[in-house]
Amino acid sequence: MGSGADSLQSICYSRGSLRLLDQRRLPLETVYLDVRDCTDGWNAIRDMVVRGAPAIAISAALSLAVEAFKSELNGTPVEAVSFLSQKLDYLVSSRPTAVNLSDAATKLKNLVGGVASTASDSKTVIEAYIEAAETMLTDDVTSNKAIGSHGSSFLQRQLKDFKRLSVLTHCNTGRFFSPCNSWLWYCSWCYSVTSFRRSSRNGFLHRDTTIQPGKYLNPIYHNYKFYLISSFPLYANGSRLTAFELVHDKIPATLIADSAAAALMKAGRVNAVIVGADRIAANGDTANKIGTYSLALCASYHKIVIEERTAKELLYSHGGLGEQVAASGISVWNPAFDVTPASLITGIITEKVILPLSTTHSVGNHRFFLCGTCF
Repeated sequence: MGSGADSLQSICYSRGSLRLLDQRRLPLETVYLDVRDCTDGWNAIRDMVVRGAPAIAISAALSLAVEAFKSELNGTPVEAVSFLSQKLDYLVSSRPTAVNLSDAATKLKNLVGGVASTASDSKTVIEAYIEAAETMLTDDVTSNKAIGSHGSSFLQRQLKDFKRLSVLTHCNTGRFFSPCNSWLWYCSWCYSVTSFRRSSRNGFLHRDTTIQPGKYLNPIYHNYKFYLISSFPLYANGSRLTAFELVHDKIPATLIADSAAAALMKAGRVNAVIVGADRIAANGDTANKIGTYSLALCASYHKIVIEERTAKELLYSHGGLGEQVAASGISVWNPAFDVTPASLITGIITEKVILPLSTTHSVGNHRFFLCGTCF
């Protein structure tokens, strides 16, 4: 599974080998860590070398695939199932709240259990597991590519008469959120960033090289503008990851502070807001990175907490790993996610279809608040 020279991959996999892009080191360093077994995979997930629900699940599955490929297990099929199941349970403990990870582990355990019922040796069970883990990787890319296609098509249909498209996104939901397949050109099409990467390739987005000094640090684009929020303090994923990704792909973008989004909307510079969705309730409410709810409120006004993070992320720079930046003794409330009511969401982009939700947003005014997810 070779790599294209231009592609930026969060996961580099070939049978028996797994390398993960250390997202903690971006954007100043591009460093890949070798994952030789489940212990390496567990540490990578716990320490946020890899992040994003899809990438976490697949990194875990592939770390076990690498260990299983190199193992010399010659026991019975039942012993192979026991070996794989124990390793999967161990990997799930690296991030107990990651539903994708636990769901993947359950499915993989059920699969190897079924194979073992008719297998004559452990090798057959191990081979079935490795193939299933690899299939997870390819299926994820297919689903995320479809999400990008749906999102791009939706924007082109709804904004076809709009001369300038300005889009705001939050946190990171691109190739660092979902695994990057080495055999697909510019793979890992995921969620909000994907829709615009796709639009750019379809010729929907065009660049003007005119610079407007003193107003932006990057070119002004007559047809398209991508605004991204720094997403402080959670590793500043907007400024570190999304900005790095968009610059790499030569997609026009401007970085803003978290607190600047409302002013940007008031100035009429935002036509659509597209974000990821970690979880979607049956009634259409979505849970996503903290700050999404406030964006939805602003988008609604302008017509357009489930997990709490460590206090260190607010008290220290570099996502809690650097120097102290706040006064000692100050109390901290640092939620990682918030819930956006369905009434504030125009639609949910999936790999199969766009699900319409709110009817309160004016299509005539060309302003939208969209969530992207993969069921």
